[in-house]
This record gives sequence, C-alpha cells and structure tokens, in this order.
Amino acid sequence: MSDPLVSVVIPTYNRAGVISQTIENIFQQTYRNFELIIVDDGSTDDTQAKLRQYGDRIRVVTQANPGPAVARNRGAGLARGEIIAFQDSDDLWKPTKLERQVALMEMDRSIPCCLCSILLRVINGKSISSFDYSLVRLRHEEGIWENVLDVLATRFVMFIQAAAIRRQAFEKVGGFAEDLKYLEDYYLPLRLSLEGPWAFIREPLVIYGEGSPMSYSERAKKDPVVLVECEMLIYERILALVEGINGYAGACRSLKRRLGLARRQLRTSKLPPERSITGTVGKLLVHIDRYRLAALRKSPWFPQPKTVPSKSKM
Repeated sequence: MSDPLVSVVIPTYNRAGVISQTIENIFQQTYRNFELIIVDDGSTDDTQAKLRQYGDRIRVVTQANPGPAVARNRGAGLARGEIIAFQDSDDLWKPTKLERQVALMEMDRSIPCCLCSILLRVINGKSISSFDYSLVRLRHEEGIWENVLDVLATRFVMFIQAAAIRRQAFEKVGGFAEDLKYLEDYYLPLRLSLEGPWAFIREPLVIYGEGSPMSYSERAKKDPVVLVECEMLIYERILALVEGINGYAGACRSLKRRLGLARRQLRTSKLPPERSITGTVGKLLVHIDRYRLAALRKSPWFPQPKTVPSKSKM
C-alpha cells in the first residue's frame, strides 16, 4: 500500500519574518509524500516576496483577510491529500510528526484524526506540554483514545497545529465554522470527537511559537462578550447533536455545566452600572462556579482519556 498524500495547510498574515522558517521546517519532515499549501490572508508586508522564492515547491493562494477559519477552509478545499495537517505560520514541527501520525492512522482507516502534544515552554529544565497544561493524562505513549468528547467537554486542548485529520471526516463535519468569530479551533475537535476514537501521541511533536500581539487569541481576550457568546453557541450546538444518545450522558452534564457558567458570565457582563448590586451577586455566582470547576479538576471525577496502546507498542 502506498503512503497516503498529506496536504499541509498554512494560513499566514503579515508573518514575512517567520514564514520562511516555517516552510523550511515542513520540508524537513521525514514523511515525504506531502503537498504544501500556503493561504496568504491579505498580508501587507513582504510575505508574498518570501513565498515567491519557493516557486512550484509550494502552492499559494491569496485572499482579502476574512480570517483564519476561512483561510484554513480555503486551503483544505484545494487539498488533494487524503489527510490534512494544519500548521500556524510561527510554529514548528519535529521531523517525525507526519510520519508517526500517518502510521497510526493507517493502522485503522476509520480513525478521523491523530493528535500529538505541543511543547509550550521549558521552565527550570522541565518541559510543559499542551497535554500537561490541559491536564490530559495519557497512560500510553501512543495508541487509541476512546472517550474524546468526555475530555473535550471539560476543557480546551490545543488542536490545530498538532492534529492530522482525515479529509473525509473534516469535510463531513463542515470544516471550520466560519460564523464563529472565535473558538472555531475548539468547535472543530468537538465535532470530530463524534466521528469515532482518535489516535494520539503523547510526545510533543510541535514547538509552539509565541505568536504576535495581534493574533486572534490576543484579540479574543480583549473581546470577552463575543468570546462568551461563541462559547455558548458551541455548547448549544454540540448538546443538540448528542443529548439523549447513549454513551454521551457524562459529556452532556459537562457541557450543560459550562453552558450555564457562560450564560451567567454573559448576563453579568451586560448589566448596566446602575444595577451594581445585581452585578456583584452575578460576579459572585460566576466566581463560585469557577471555584467548583477548579475543585472538579482536582477530583477523581474529572474525566481522563480512556486509551489502548497502538499495536506497535503492545
């Protein structure tokens, strides 16, 4: 059986200073059967000049700057590969990322995606990964993760740079939700969690870049009302898909708990100044909710991945 083609999609916006490093990093992958698609989301710096240096080694498409969700969907729409891997223009992959992910996904072609960990930073000689940060405790080095929604319903796990996604599954769930201003990178994995167990790799195979002050994550922090509205919409949509279905009771409880907190946050943030007493009570209730969630994270009832090792590791 021949190695499946992987389509690597990189959206970029005004990253002329780092885009060449990211492209060169992709070319260092030990897995060679890939195509590289760059979506320039309306850059006004020297990004285009940097991209022209690569000639036909990469495919480049430009657009007017509708945002990362549209950019990623456009790149995926041009993809010829059976598997799609998204990368950000300031992050790096370790050389074996694609090779290891494809190998796991080829063991069972029903697997919708494979997720590895991301190296966030090193503090006092200790590496902190995205799985560490999200309290995702995996018993095996790599294998199959069976209860993805149970875990994702309780916390955000960094996904885009670390995932390899079966294109059929990506298209089935509708790709990135372009009607969400924020958190489309949370909604997509939630939808993919309904497509079956995932493959996983505990080792950090992605090195996280610090991003820019104008990144979408930074903008979201300055736009808290819209951010919470997006969060609520995501919970409502997922609940509509799974409520009442066997096997999803625990996830539904978690989603409803988080939806209730988000609704209280939104109500409190919209109260006018003259209702300061009501606002204070609302903030207290939100604080209590957060305390309960923090206590849950430290309890034995906080969902952890149910995994089985891959056949190569058994």
